[in-house]
Order: sequence, then structure tokens, then C-alpha cells
Amino acid sequence: MRLLFFCVDIFIPLHPDRKQKIMAYTKIEQYDPETTQKLAEHYYEILKLLGEDPQREGLLKTPERVAKAMQFMTYGYKIDPSDVLRSAIFEEEYRQMVIVKDIDFYSMCEHHMLPFFGKAHVAYIPNNKITGLSKIARVVEILSRRLQIQERLTTQIKDCIQEALQPLGVMVVIEAQHTCMQMRGVQKMHSITTTSDFTGIFNTQKTREEFINLIGR
Repeated sequence: MRLLFFCVDIFIPLHPDRKQKIMAYTKIEQYDPETTQKLAEHYYEILKLLGEDPQREGLLKTPERVAKAMQFMTYGYKIDPSDVLRSAIFEEEYRQMVIVKDIDFYSMCEHHMLPFFGKAHVAYIPNNKITGLSKIARVVEILSRRLQIQERLTTQIKDCIQEALQPLGVMVVIEAQHTCMQMRGVQKMHSITTTSDFTGIFNTQKTREEFINLIGR
């Protein structure tokens, strides 16, 4: 799947002697036709195995919709998050903690292929190199758009930032709700799972405590 984003300048005449410039934003989603077709065929058969009639009105386009949805929810396989970080690295002598907190994310549990979702909090202490703040959120987004478990997602975010930026330390905390625990199994609706991982200077308790205090946990 390819997601194309572009911005177009449009001139709309409001008066014969005057033009007003406005910006129009358009998002176009493109899905690989062969992959979509193959996935849709499988979902068609799944509906039949579940005892449904894929030919009834409400389900006619369901296999195709689910095929496209699954490609969107796993598009992270097609992108290297390290490249995203390296595209915006700047020399800077700042050596205090940089925190991007409350990053919303959605992912898919690899055990039951049900969603889990929550917030990620990421901190790093630069070693003469910083990256654009949005790139941290993009790393979370890319790695979460794969079949995941929360523990591995936490470590992958940490490792990606550590390898790309070579900071003095990285710490990641993720808080998430898992629908595989809410909709099935133990059915605990309000349980929250918290995971953390860290490197470098965050191995010291004082630095970890500063981070936890700053994110309000």
C-alpha cells in the first residue's frame, strides 16, 4: 500500500480584478490491487466458515474493506523508522532531557490479531545530535503499525532512537489497553499494561525518576 499526500495551490476568483489564494489538502490512499484481491478472497471464505452469507447486502464489500484495512493497519512493514529519524538530524549542543509524551498509538496483537492501543512516552538525552520532534512520534507510529506485542514495541522504539541518534540515553514507557483481554479471555475491561525500557544514563535511578515525574506518572 502507498499513501500519497500532497498540497495544491488553488486560485479562486472572487472578483474580476482580484484573486484569493487558498491551500487545498488532499490525501489519496492507494492499495496494491493483487494483495487486496488475494486478501479479499481469503476473507470471503472466512465469512463462509463463520456461518455468514458473503453475498448478502451488508457483506458484499466487506472482504475488500477488511483487506484494505489490514494493509493500512500493517503498513509499518514497508517503512524503515531509522530512515525517518536520519532524515531530520541536526547538530545541537543541548544535553538535557527531550521528552515527547502522550503519543497516541494503535497496534495489532500478534497472538489474536486484535487491537491494542494507548500512549507512548519517549525521552532521550542528546549527544550533540537532535531530531525533529515529530520524527519521534513517527517512529512510534511506524513500529506500531505491525503485528506486535507491547514488550517488543517498547524495545524496538528504544533501539531505533538509540541506534540512529547515538544519544546519552533513551527511555520509553508505554501504557496500553488490550482488546484481547477486554473482549475475550479474562474480559477485564479496565486493565492497563505498562512497559518500559531504557539505555545509557537512564540506567541511573535519579534520571529515570526525573523522566517519570515529568510525564506525570
